[in-house]
Amino acid sequence: MRNALTAAWRGGEQEPLEQGHMFTGIVEEVGRIVAIGEGALIIEADVTLADTRIGDSLSVNGACLTVTGMRDATMSFDVMPETLRRTAMSGLRPGGPVNLERAVTLSSRLGGHLVQGHVDGAGTVAEITPEGDARLVRVTAPPDVMRYLVEKAFIAVNGISLTVMALDADSFTVSLVRHTYEHTDLGEAYVGMPVNLETDIFAKYAEKLMTGDREGITALTAAGEAGE
Repeated sequence: MRNALTAAWRGGEQEPLEQGHMFTGIVEEVGRIVAIGEGALIIEADVTLADTRIGDSLSVNGACLTVTGMRDATMSFDVMPETLRRTAMSGLRPGGPVNLERAVTLSSRLGGHLVQGHVDGAGTVAEITPEGDARLVRVTAPPDVMRYLVEKAFIAVNGISLTVMALDADSFTVSLVRHTYEHTDLGEAYVGMPVNLETDIFAKYAEKLMTGDREGITALTAAGEAGE
């Protein structure tokens, strides 16, 4: 059963359509939260409403969510408890900004990097330092995120494709050009702000393949020793 907030906003049931998704980390617009609570999120938008329909996937601050309703200049999404546990979305408030990106198509340009919208963990803005027209932003992150980061690696911060400029044991730094902070929610970033983080999927694949190779070698070695 749909939650009361979404049902009241939609004025009726509309079943979503299932489809795949992938994003690039190039934010199309900054939407504004109309309401959040009771497992629902309602966002006011403009650009991303075009060609969007019930069942489409959108990146909302880097989290892939399914559109469950549309009315006037707003869209609604159901937000599962698991999403709230694994992301920084529990800190969103009405009136606040959110980065929005529609899923890419086969004809889309890949201007950033491949982003799944599967948040790996929540980080916290620890420091913001002006550097000319740019802004250096240092973010603390959990070990499960830091393990996949190297200098010049891709990282999605609230759905924004960024490059790791520097890192230490528990944090990394990115540099924001003027266009980025003027056209994303990081333009309103503050120390202590929670952010969604997603690392490069290819780093995870590489780790899995290397682990698998080691396990295979171990198994072959053990079999050979048993046959001696």
